Amino acid sequence: MTGTSLEVRAQDGRVTATVELDPEVFGARPNVHLMHQVVTAQLAAGRAGTQSTKTRAEVSGGGAKPYKQKGTGRARQGSTRAPHFAGGGVALGPKPRSYRQRTPRKMIQLALRGALSDRAGAGQVMVVEGWDFDVPSTKAARAALSALGITGRAMIVLSRGDERAFKSFRNLTEIDIVLSGELAAYDVLCSDSVVFTRQTLPGNNSWAEAPAADAEVTKPAPPPGPDAQPGTETEPTNAEIPSEVGDEETVTERVPAQAMATADEAATAPATAGEAAAPPETEEGA
Repeated sequence: MTGTSLEVRAQDGRVTATVELDPEVFGARPNVHLMHQVVTAQLAAGRAGTQSTKTRAEVSGGGAKPYKQKGTGRARQGSTRAPHFAGGGVALGPKPRSYRQRTPRKMIQLALRGALSDRAGAGQVMVVEGWDFDVPSTKAARAALSALGITGRAMIVLSRGDERAFKSFRNLTEIDIVLSGELAAYDVLCSDSVVFTRQTLPGNNSWAEAPAADAEVTKPAPPPGPDAQPGTETEPTNAEIPSEVGDEETVTERVPAQAMATADEAATAPATAGEAAAPPETEEGA
């Protein structure tokens, strides 16, 4: 099953990147019976198991025989603390015990992947860059949820370092806070939406940063014309050459480099064979 692409948003709702979710985590096929078994085991493990009742041996009193064995016409009784007497002990009553069930680790992981895949397939998974709260503030947390468009019962997955985010969201009754290492299938199935941060998103995900809105787009150079020959370059015109400002704050245009080279060669070239060198001037009477 192919992965799902999600937009990564900032706390104010801006799209900052995109992420391709790991298909091993968010693309599994949900197994309803497996998730039911794991959720039942999780709920059973959460039971305190401290209920207790007293048997007839633990109830005080009842040491004397209520009446004689024979001659009354009634059924024989040996104690008033028997289960069928008012104030007597409880027969087969509950005692403190553990309700924990042994669940293989692979079953727990498959149930969590199935729950996450179900929420991802329904579009109920969201990824944010992070929670940037200067101070713990429930008002700021509610504003962030409104900017992100999160409604209903939501579960926010935090890391252990997000202390200010934890204090900001903990007063909201419709928000459940779970650490990334304690994420379970029951928590995912009880929430309408699941919100991860870049740090707490599970799986090997592919991230792609979104381009900035004010970034300059450079256009490629136009291809050379049909008459241009390979290996030749056109000389820049005066309009393409930047101007220089001199000491007198006057702007002079530069001439092409080829013209400057021609002028230098003409100034330094020796006399030709047809031209006679002028004799040196001598003083008269020497």
